Amino acid sequence: MESLSSSSFLPATIKPHPLSSTTKHKISPCCSMKAASTFSYQKFIQFALDETRLSTPHLTPSYLQEDFSTLKAVDRKTELKMCSFQAPKIRLLRSLSIEQSDGMQVLDLAVFPEAEFDLPIFCANFFTSGDTNIVVLDLNPLHDVINETQYKQKYYRSLIPLGMKYAELLPWGGKLTSESLKFFSPIVIWTRFSSSREKHNILFSAFTDYYKAWLSLMNQATKETDSSQISLNREAQHRYLTWRAQKDPGYHLLKRLIGETLAEDVVKKFLFHGVNELGNKTFLDYFPEYDCGDGSINEKRSIVGKSFENRPWDASGVFIGDTFS
Repeated sequence: MESLSSSSFLPATIKPHPLSSTTKHKISPCCSMKAASTFSYQKFIQFALDETRLSTPHLTPSYLQEDFSTLKAVDRKTELKMCSFQAPKIRLLRSLSIEQSDGMQVLDLAVFPEAEFDLPIFCANFFTSGDTNIVVLDLNPLHDVINETQYKQKYYRSLIPLGMKYAELLPWGGKLTSESLKFFSPIVIWTRFSSSREKHNILFSAFTDYYKAWLSLMNQATKETDSSQISLNREAQHRYLTWRAQKDPGYHLLKRLIGETLAEDVVKKFLFHGVNELGNKTFLDYFPEYDCGDGSINEKRSIVGKSFENRPWDASGVFIGDTFS
């Protein structure tokens, strides 16, 4: 998540702390609403769960809920709440929310399809601290939408007007690396804004519209029976998970809150669960350009060195990033 590079809002003196006890399959900790009238990302999670239950009545808690439910950071004030579910077409619906006493909030919510479906991955990564809000909201493409048109036409053609509507209300947030861009769609919302009731209402509206759009795609999706295509879907999702688990800046925020060991567990076993289950390829197998020459991974966000200051898609959803200098 590009936005969480702003983890400097958090104190740098946090030390590791043992994992607090979790509640097996108990969903109320992550879904409870704050009594205060202040802005909270909890209503986003509640909306997603309510709407998903309407679309698929067979939504059930994931076994991940046994180990990842609630965590207290070492400051004993910051709470990390996690939810995870599964359904016939959904391999994993999971959310992580963080709320700090000083008002810092994080939401990381994603929905990963089963490999028999080539559905996009719903992605909502929101960060709020003081007056600053950094947002990524998208239906991340499972397959290439920059160089290929078939997948883009299948899933995004009808959604371009929705994306353009919110692109005007929530303008492009600045530089985005070309490597990261490969995992975003023409309707991605990548934005920064100052806190206000109006902007938070717009963000919630965008979230609800994007989530309902994803659910509509899910409801229309038919199960793939071609084993070769299922394998391609599985590898594409594994590649996505491998990139996110290695390069997601949210890891640095978690590391500061709960320590390196627990942060790695949350990232690889919860947030991007499947990185160890869906395939055997390593990060350097997928992205050899990051090899330092000795088998270690270059920690830079970008090897190409190209970034996009402005939105690299036009109003029709056509990629125009190659025309930028």
